[in-house]
Amino acid sequence: MTYSDVIIKRLTELCDERSITTNKLATLSGITQSTVDNLIKGKTKNPKLKTLHKLAVGLGMTVSELLDFPEMNETAFADE
Repeated sequence: MTYSDVIIKRLTELCDERSITTNKLATLSGITQSTVDNLIKGKTKNPKLKTLHKLAVGLGMTVSELLDFPEMNETAFADE
């Protein structure tokens, strides 16, 4: 599993838990729909911390909470 795959999985699960679309996530986060789409589709391989921060705030959590989940903590990522 790549870093990008793990981020996609996490964002998808959080959106599903909150019953929001990626469009709604973009609105809540104050980032463009295309930025979220590029993340979800795997076109963005290594999102900036600033983007992750905005997504976390949009989801009502900290960056630490956003990135603290089993796949992120248990996967050894190779360079992409």
